[in-house]
Amino acid sequence: MSSPAACWADLAADSRRLAVAVRDLVEAYVETIEDDRLEEWPDFFAEKCLYQVVARENHDRGLPMPIFYCDSPGMLRDRVVAHRKANIYPPHFTRHLVSNVRVKGVEDGVVHAQSNFAVLETRLGGDPAISSAGRYLDRIVFEDGALKFRDKTVVCDNFRVTTLLVTPI
Repeated sequence: MSSPAACWADLAADSRRLAVAVRDLVEAYVETIEDDRLEEWPDFFAEKCLYQVVARENHDRGLPMPIFYCDSPGMLRDRVVAHRKANIYPPHFTRHLVSNVRVKGVEDGVVHAQSNFAVLETRLGGDPAISSAGRYLDRIVFEDGALKFRDKTVVCDNFRVTTLLVTPI
């Protein structure tokens, strides 16, 4: 039986298998959010992680001003607890349209990936509306036998983000 390090090395060396694995990770990530299984959302992240939502204008200028920022699994879990117990918002559903999932490179055991997204939000009795669009900039590592996000930067093309940023993007 191969060690986890050997399995990771084999996957990283096979660009097609790696691309499929990264796409599967991104798709499972958004499916978990859409299915309202938010308690599982932090499990997509490594022990040392960063999740941030940044307006494109700030990202392109290198300005360190995210709209939302979590730098540990504990902060991600706190966000889920706040979503469930503290935040007040109208009932809504989100649907992520993800495209062009691309592995941009692998460096020092970290996969650099990018994909495009649009998030549709539907409130009860309402029509779907695009709440956000942009790209995911991901740094992915192999941890505990699985691919996990070390860094997930959500770069929103729209500077004004809807008030329902209670649900992860």
